[in-house]
This record gives sequence, C-alpha cells and structure tokens, in this order.
Amino acid sequence: MNRTDRLYALVEELRASAPRRRSARELAGLYEVSVRTIERDIGALQQAGVPIYADVGRGGGYTLDKERTLPPVNFTASEAVALAICLGRAGDSLYAKAARTALNKILSVMPEADNDAARDLASRIRFHVPKEESAVSRPARDAVLEEAMLARRVVRITYVDRFGSETERDVEPQAFTVADRGWYLLAWCRLRGECRVFRLDRLLRAVPLDEIAPERSWDSLGEPPKEIRTRTLELA
Repeated sequence: MNRTDRLYALVEELRASAPRRRSARELAGLYEVSVRTIERDIGALQQAGVPIYADVGRGGGYTLDKERTLPPVNFTASEAVALAICLGRAGDSLYAKAARTALNKILSVMPEADNDAARDLASRIRFHVPKEESAVSRPARDAVLEEAMLARRVVRITYVDRFGSETERDVEPQAFTVADRGWYLLAWCRLRGECRVFRLDRLLRAVPLDEIAPERSWDSLGEPPKEIRTRTLELA
C-alpha cells in the first residue's frame, strides 16, 4: 500500500471506529508499517486539517470527529480541479489558508483513481504570478477583523493612506470586498463619522476593543467608492 492509499485508509478507519480510539500500535499492525510511520501519517493528516485528536497514556489513541469530516465524495477530476482553480486564486489573500485546508479535505476523501486523475490534470494548469505580487500575509490581523465582524466589536486600526500618512482610528468592521488591487475592509470610521474603505495591505495593525458596536443596516453605510462595486457572496 502506498502512502496516499494509506492516508485515505487511515481517515476511513478512524471514521468507522469513532468515537472509539485506535492506538498507533493497532494501526501500525493493521497497515503493516512501523508505529513511527503511523505517527508521521497522523501528523500529516492533522496539518492538512483533518480533525484527528490524540490522547496520551494507557488506553489512549487517535480518534476522529465524524461531524467535522466528509464521507467519500463523488467529485470528478474536472470538478475537483475547478474547485482547486477557484481556491488557488485566493493566493495569499484573506482566506488563502482556509482555501488550502478545504482543498486538502476534499482530496483526502476522493477515491484513489479520481484523486490521481485530478492531480494529473492539475499539473497541466499554470497560474500567471505578477512579479510585484507580495508573499507577505497577515493572518493575525485578518482573523481579528473577521472575528470583530461576527462579534460586532470595535477595532482600533493603524492605517497608512496612499500618501504615506499613518493614522490610528477606531472602526466598526462591516464587510470585506475584493477589487483589482486586492482585498479591502469596509468599516464605519469613527474618526470621519462615515463608512470608509481600507486596503488591507495598508492596514498595519488591528487591535480588538471591548466595546460592542451598534447595529448598522447596509443601506445606512452609504455607497462605496465608484471604483469598487460589491455583491453578496452566494454559497449555493
């Protein structure tokens, strides 16, 4: 059994056994490999986002949260690559890390033949990467803004405008939007008393405050700048 087959089989074995725990020694005997190999495989699955949990000590072992995993799915190679293209275009943007873990979850539950075909087709697709594209991500900052939107928290940001002037202001994050130049934050700016648009690559810091922001309807925020048009993301 090659490693790809074994990783797939491990996920299915842990799903079928859940909530009972399986020890590394049990799994090693089942797949005729060393305990160390199983530990490396489990670590790789965990890094890919598979919700496998480990308990140490006597009676411990590995278990998988069934409610947070996908059963085998019938994606064709073309469907999987289409999703990979969409997720791949996230690049180093706001949801880049989530896109990578989502794709890994999909690939981990595809049948072997479809998985191999999808990888072969994907190897024939190339993205154009602009020379000026930045490789720097700011996941901590983005997580603060995302959480503030969900919890309706006020955030204190440090922002550099197009002229290089740095300001600190309290904002009420409302939405993210994307345009040709990248991702933007739409927020109610308390310094200006109106809705403003902030380029994420110019936002140096974001610190959540204890204050809860008032509810604001989308219509009350006014129109975004003319160069930015928005529409709601649809999940279906």
